[in-house]
Amino acid sequence: MAEYKKEFFDRDYTVREAYARVWAYARKYRFRLLVGVLCGMLTAGTLVPFFQIVQPALQHVEAHDAAAVASAPTAESATASKPVDAPAQVRAQNAFEKQIARNSKLPSWYPKVEKLAAKCGISLQNEKGGMGGALLLIVCIIVPAVAFLRLGLMFLNHYCLSWAGSHAVADLRMELLEHVQKQNLQFFGRIDVGQILTRITGDPQQIQVILSTILSEVALAPFEIFVAFAYIIWFAVSNHMLPTLCLIFVGFPLFVFPVHIIGRKVKKWARHSLERSSLVGSKVHELLTCIRVVKAYNTEEYENRRYRDTNRFLLKSVLRALRIGLLVGPTVETVGILLICAFLVWCFAMDVKISDVVPMLAPLLIIYKPVKQLSKLQVQIENSLAALSRIYSLLDLHMEMPEKADAGEKLSFSNSVRFEDVSFRYDTAEREAVSHATFEIPRGKTVAVVGGTGSGKTTMSGLLARFYDPAAGRVTMDGTDLRDLRIGDLRKLIGVVAQESILFNDTIEENIRYGSPDATHDEVVAAAKLANAHDFIMAQPEGYARMAGEKGFALSGGERQRVAIARAILRNPPILILDEATSALDTVTEKLVQDALDNLMKNRTIFAIAHRLSTVRHADLILVMDKGRIVEHGTHDELHALGGVYRKLCDMQTMETRRG
Repeated sequence: MAEYKKEFFDRDYTVREAYARVWAYARKYRFRLLVGVLCGMLTAGTLVPFFQIVQPALQHVEAHDAAAVASAPTAESATASKPVDAPAQVRAQNAFEKQIARNSKLPSWYPKVEKLAAKCGISLQNEKGGMGGALLLIVCIIVPAVAFLRLGLMFLNHYCLSWAGSHAVADLRMELLEHVQKQNLQFFGRIDVGQILTRITGDPQQIQVILSTILSEVALAPFEIFVAFAYIIWFAVSNHMLPTLCLIFVGFPLFVFPVHIIGRKVKKWARHSLERSSLVGSKVHELLTCIRVVKAYNTEEYENRRYRDTNRFLLKSVLRALRIGLLVGPTVETVGILLICAFLVWCFAMDVKISDVVPMLAPLLIIYKPVKQLSKLQVQIENSLAALSRIYSLLDLHMEMPEKADAGEKLSFSNSVRFEDVSFRYDTAEREAVSHATFEIPRGKTVAVVGGTGSGKTTMSGLLARFYDPAAGRVTMDGTDLRDLRIGDLRKLIGVVAQESILFNDTIEENIRYGSPDATHDEVVAAAKLANAHDFIMAQPEGYARMAGEKGFALSGGERQRVAIARAILRNPPILILDEATSALDTVTEKLVQDALDNLMKNRTIFAIAHRLSTVRHADLILVMDKGRIVEHGTHDELHALGGVYRKLCDMQTMETRRG
């Protein structure tokens, strides 16, 4: 079973630390955020008209019920010998209805609407003084108008916040990629690329959740709750129902009590889900990168089993987090139902009229949804915190190559490169990879480095290209420490052709043009011809428009090398680092690549890492390395005659050649 291993730079952040930094990405979109938040706040205000019509509507119903009861003949009146005074009964009923109408708690805005209607010749009250016309107006005009206003405000609330969130996510992904690219090669030697990929592409999506979902709810739900409670308080005070109000405020906090208990579990499993998701992404990246080995050893089914185990590992934590998160809503809902039932029992025991209870229950029922949404925010906040901690851990890591503010400009190479008592050790290594190296590479000369695996050859080339900085000593170009030069200028002066040439999943022409974006097609073709690549490129119908595939997968090893050499020729650097580009090629292809290298090496300063000693016979200086130290140096003839380490290496390769 695969286990997630934290990266060496991971650390935890508090909610305050993490969410305070979100504003840095949202600040540039603050106008949209402000509009979204204001629309959310105003949406809550549209609830007031709905609350205000509840009691008048109920009292209107109660008035008609009471009038019906008052006008109904009793058993005694039916048997009485004295006839009923019908006009008097009608007058009494009308007077009763008018009294009920006067006692109705009409909304404060109703008289204004009534006056406006009167100016238009519309009467909102019937002959009996009832609310028949007014109720019709409220139902058919006012309520739909408020509903459409609420719909528009909610749309603007969600759209503006989602728009800002999407842009903030894009900005964060860009910053993460730029930050990762700045790190030195030691960083890439210590991390899992697949997991870093998940942090760059997947984790920033939580910013979208924060700005579009969490902020939307924070902008809307609390104000809906505030408006509802303000109305409840006003209604209770106006109707002398303070005991009922106290009962509501005692019971309401029980809504959020379950969230505190469940939230602590959510944070733990939200982090596990993100970590294991990174593990799955890492496994897929590794599998696709090493697909040649998988095919060669026929291990597809083995890799499928490993991935299946890893995927189940992720599924377990996702479902665990899901189960815990889903408990929040139903728990709050159940508590809410129980509290409302208890409240109704209390009202029944206290003989409270329905027209006095419902106006207080209606806001409570309305705020049930925002309270439930706020309770779920705990889950979203904990999920987001786990992702933000992973993002900020990466952003707060600084292993990039430092560049001085006053770094000097360097546009040409004219004299020599010198290593002056240079030592270097990797962060995770126990001994120095390069120890007290001192030598000079004059302009136009070739210096070759030979030695066994792990002797420090590649590290030496990395120090020359300033992929690393020396722990002691210094590397100079024309007498200036490389650390005092601008990195961009330095990289333009140095070209690299590695043993394994990596190409991008783009056309061959764009791969050759990479690093020289202003080069014309004719210049690309000329570089390809010098690299002996033109013929195999034109042998295919697509020509230079042919796709190279992932890492140059569509090309052979020799073809990839020649495309890489063409790229270096087009860049035309005065200093060239060669990491034995022909060691893994067959004889015919090696000849083509070597001819291309000869064209590339003309009139350049060469630092060559040699695996085949036959390729360095004509070097002006050969450095022999062992365990990070230069143990011998000189020309081929001098070192061969010396009979030391170099001579032994030559004899071993000669014997291997004869056996082959």
